[in-house]
Amino acid sequence: MNRVAVIGVGLTKFGELWDHSFSDLFVEAGSAAIIDAGIDGKDIGSIYVGNMSGGRFVNQEHIASLIADHAGLNPVPATRIEAACASGGIAVRQGVMAVASGMHDVVVVGGAEKMTDITTEKVIQTLVTAADQEWEAFLGMTFPGLYGMIARRHMHEFGTTREQLAEVAVKNHANAKNNPTAQFRFDVTVEKVLNSTMVADPLTLLDCSPITDGAACIVLATEEKAREFCDSPVYITGAGQSTSTIALHDRERMTVSDATINASKMAYKMAGKTPGDIDVAEAHDCFTIAELLAIEGLGFCDIGSGGRFTEEGCTAIGGEIPVNTSGGLKAKGHPVGATGVAQVVEITYQLRGEAGMRQVDGAEVGLTHNVGGSGGTAAVHILER
Repeated sequence: MNRVAVIGVGLTKFGELWDHSFSDLFVEAGSAAIIDAGIDGKDIGSIYVGNMSGGRFVNQEHIASLIADHAGLNPVPATRIEAACASGGIAVRQGVMAVASGMHDVVVVGGAEKMTDITTEKVIQTLVTAADQEWEAFLGMTFPGLYGMIARRHMHEFGTTREQLAEVAVKNHANAKNNPTAQFRFDVTVEKVLNSTMVADPLTLLDCSPITDGAACIVLATEEKAREFCDSPVYITGAGQSTSTIALHDRERMTVSDATINASKMAYKMAGKTPGDIDVAEAHDCFTIAELLAIEGLGFCDIGSGGRFTEEGCTAIGGEIPVNTSGGLKAKGHPVGATGVAQVVEITYQLRGEAGMRQVDGAEVGLTHNVGGSGGTAAVHILER
């Protein structure tokens, strides 16, 4: 099996990008990644595109062909990957498998979503297609509602406090201030989070990730090819993917992310690592409670202790395991199809030592964690310098 290296990365600004079309976003990120890698279009064996719902957000299907066309890469084969909010993370895994298997020496993996061209109501309706339609969406449930129930149960079972949830937002906004591509580059306080508009008890507006436009792209290559193009490759040494039930009521415990646990076990085993070996992580924090489920499921702290772990500063830069140095989905933004790829971009910056004022000193091993829906899918990748 070939060793897989990240040799180029590219990212657009995340936010409300009114003057960019869907294809503009991908081409911008893809061009930046190809330039960063120093490759030519003829070197690319395949393209994998993470996209949750182009058909509903911008009324565009046949996404993969569109991207290859607009990027000037025809006739390179292109494939769209859909796994709700984990679309980008699963696209990365497909790219890793293509290179590791020897099918291709170089592939491009990207993710893009244009979410602001429709009303907020339609965005919510689109996102909730990733929930169980018969038992959740049909009855009026939304993702803030689902995660609100998870948060309430976590508080009941483990004594997690409302303030501990808010600390996740405070930390991630502080990190986003130093990320030039982040959507929300401003501080918040615990008080601001608690006093912001209630969305789904106990979650307020500042507990929730925003509606975002954006794209991210990486170039993957075999180790042999990486030596030709790159002086500082970052290797993806572990890749895990798992599924769980879509509906919350079918789970043994709604406060535990089985998909995260199983995907991370797969990735740790493949890489020969343990949670204690990870220096920096990008975790799926679509809501503040989601980051607590993530750090518990990834093994950074015990199940139920994520609130205390966060409150004690363990997940801050300079802490035991810095999480979401980019600002996370909460403050960097969450263009759903791009998120999993953008996480790999951030960890690559960290392992290259190129993260600027949010740099984790001495980072050598990083992890990305991308979730679909309320936990029906999870993708975990481990990267090493």
